[in-house]
Amino acid sequence: MTDIHPGRRALLRGTTATAATAVLAGTGLAGASEAAATPYPYASEKRGGGSGPRIGILLYDGYSLLDPTGPAEVLSRLPGASVTMLAERRGPVRTDTGDVAVVAERALEEAGRLDVLLVPGAGNRGTVGAMENRRLLRWIRETDRHTRFTTSVCTGSLILAAAGLLDGRRATTYWASGPYLEQNFDVTYVPERYVRSGKFLTGAGVSAGLDMALYLAALLTDDETARAVQLAVEYDPRPPFDAGNAQRASAEEKARALKLLADSQV
Repeated sequence: MTDIHPGRRALLRGTTATAATAVLAGTGLAGASEAAATPYPYASEKRGGGSGPRIGILLYDGYSLLDPTGPAEVLSRLPGASVTMLAERRGPVRTDTGDVAVVAERALEEAGRLDVLLVPGAGNRGTVGAMENRRLLRWIRETDRHTRFTTSVCTGSLILAAAGLLDGRRATTYWASGPYLEQNFDVTYVPERYVRSGKFLTGAGVSAGLDMALYLAALLTDDETARAVQLAVEYDPRPPFDAGNAQRASAEEKARALKLLADSQV
């Protein structure tokens, strides 16, 4: 790494301190001199062994990356919350593209009782593999017996349905998987960003997991805390294109989107 000239370092420190002091002054927190020298104006108060909700996020081969990691970013900011990635075995678990892996810190039998279970979605290979994995479905059913909320993102709702947990319920899923959900299970598909049916929360495709997680954050704490988390992670989406709603997309746009997904998966 190239070293920074001492004078330049001093200038950067001064600029950072000035900016932080301005932030503190604007929020009525001026006077916290030690905080003014850091990018964030608060010192961490996090302690080990959180007293908040215990949240387990399931990983399995071929899941979609944002499905577990987006909600993890939101839910891990809740006061006292603990978020753990789980899989059949400890270690890295690869996504549907094969390019990225997330580490599962615990195996299923090490999970213990969870307040929240989140099941992410995947492409065809990953979703079908999970739906046909009897051990995984049995663990999901057993874990659900003690959760406050059992949740899913994208085609994770198909996995919950395969476990028999969504019978007679309303749920959402990835837009292209809605007909499959209704035709193969006793589930009413609702094309919304997230749907609550009792203790079950299902999110639509991929990015909808962020919306679902913020709604869940409010249920686990309160609206004010969830709003603060949304601001903390600066979730204020303003995409360059108005192309994310399948209800308004043409057949050609849907076909292109599905081909892009299929071509990117392994």
